[in-house]
Amino acid sequence: MGVGGNFWDLLKPHARTEGFDFLRNKRVAVDLSFWIVQHETAIKASVRSPHLRLTFFRTITLFAKFGAFPVFVIDGTPSPLKSKARIARFFRLSGIDTHDLPRVEDRISVDRNGKFAKCVKECVELLELFGVPVLEAKGEAEALCAELNRKGFVDACITADSDAFLFGAKCVIKSFHPNSKEPLECYFMSDIEAALGLKRKHLIAISLLVGNDHDLNGVQGVGLDTAVRFVQDYTDDDILNKLHEIGKEDNTSLQGGQSSDTNSRKVKCSHCSFCGHPGSKRDHVKIPCEYCDVSHGSCCIKKPDGFKCNCSSCDTDREEKEKKKQENWRLRVCNKIAMEPNFPSSELIQMYLCDNHSYFSDDDLILSWESPKTEILIDFLVFHLRWEPSYIRQRLLPMLSTIFLREMANNPIQTLLYDQYEFDSILREKIRYGHPFYVIKWKRAIPVLDNVVYEGSSEGLGTGPEDAIDVDEPVDPTDESDSPKIHIQEGCSFLLTDENMDLVRAAYPEQTAKFLQEKEVKRQKTPTTTPPSEASGKSDSLKAKGAQLSITEFYRATKTQQQTAETTDLTNEGEETSTEKRKASSSSSTLSKSVRRRLLFD
Repeated sequence: MGVGGNFWDLLKPHARTEGFDFLRNKRVAVDLSFWIVQHETAIKASVRSPHLRLTFFRTITLFAKFGAFPVFVIDGTPSPLKSKARIARFFRLSGIDTHDLPRVEDRISVDRNGKFAKCVKECVELLELFGVPVLEAKGEAEALCAELNRKGFVDACITADSDAFLFGAKCVIKSFHPNSKEPLECYFMSDIEAALGLKRKHLIAISLLVGNDHDLNGVQGVGLDTAVRFVQDYTDDDILNKLHEIGKEDNTSLQGGQSSDTNSRKVKCSHCSFCGHPGSKRDHVKIPCEYCDVSHGSCCIKKPDGFKCNCSSCDTDREEKEKKKQENWRLRVCNKIAMEPNFPSSELIQMYLCDNHSYFSDDDLILSWESPKTEILIDFLVFHLRWEPSYIRQRLLPMLSTIFLREMANNPIQTLLYDQYEFDSILREKIRYGHPFYVIKWKRAIPVLDNVVYEGSSEGLGTGPEDAIDVDEPVDPTDESDSPKIHIQEGCSFLLTDENMDLVRAAYPEQTAKFLQEKEVKRQKTPTTTPPSEASGKSDSLKAKGAQLSITEFYRATKTQQQTAETTDLTNEGEETSTEKRKASSSSSTLSKSVRRRLLFD
């Protein structure tokens, strides 16, 4: 949730949509609780361990598709204010009167329920097997994510909690959709400051007025629009002090200032009822006023409907009225604030402005990413998700190939990917979701089946014994990672993976240069032909002019008929050949899909 009053709707017009390369080689802090809560509806459904499934696929996506270095953060002990707000939210959703709530004393907190804590523990075990750092916050996870972002340890935060801006986050990724051209929805604090004029303390003041995760009520009668308009009248350094001053004032003193201002209002000068300009109608009948154009007559011009006088007196009067209107509006808001007991909460302000939300110091923090413990990770997922080891290895391969290319770029040593595959060549360039990638061929030295070609996907391969595990586990295309394509031919097994072009160039510069050179040679050998539309246009223009046709144009119809007949014969022969190939391939594909996958990845 974060800040109440549909706070995200206020920031939505100023969001940026970024592409795949935005997080390339960047560190990003992930609020793990946000991922788990996102799948709360799936937990209630008949899905086996959806929190582990989501964490597994999204972690692979962050590594393989986005090329990021994720740092996961989990919640610590909730503050007493958060515990009290949870109790209030529970009673509110249950339809129980919240007037007589149990009081939460200082330094006493209410932990999350056991089911959620178990989900967090299992996800932490999974992430540790992935080799990614996992940090525990003192209180809220988004607070530590924001602190890491503010201090420069990470470049962005992934969380849907708008409280992250209050804790000092500079870049927040609210959501990401891997299967789109611009998958990341990003919010930058610099954009919010430029568009709305709101800084960190402004946002803290708004959260105090409209409510937040630690105080659900806020100020009664003050909505988001009112709060934003109110805080924009003060600077970032003065707004919190102003709230303290208003909270200490008395309602009678606020109302007393209104009568004194009303008595000091100036009297507006008289205006003509005919033309609407300063002066009287009697004087304007005799002599036209200086504001009217009287070149066509000897009297003033009658004022039109909706006329507004632009004399200095009227401009001053309108300015005073607008100023008085703003003062009365501000006074009403101040009265509502002054009516709230113990407002604003100094404890809540101190929590938002705190610079230490972790159990470690800045000097002790060392973020490091280790290689995944693949075999232990496979055993863990087999136990919890009942997946086949071959399916898990297949889904892990995009992440392992990304890590392998990073290592080769930093330390070019001839090693094998997953101890089985070696870099063979760059097959081609590929455009995926509007972004270019290299399709890499990985060669497996161990001979397997011949003449088998299939594409690894959840539909074709399944996720369990005899492909029966998919019955109660629907696939969400936004969560599942891409699996590599498998090509087995002439006793050699090849894997085709989509890799970042810059990463491949850094890991294998010679092979990349060779591929680009061969591509350029092919491009030069390709003859430049005239498009059919231009050729037909030329022939039509010649016919229209009545010019004599060339020998080629004259016999074009005959050649076209002959080519059509030859194409028909070739098509018939191709159909016979393809039929024979299908018969031959059907004889070699008698093995089930799960058996073929185990032969490749086990």
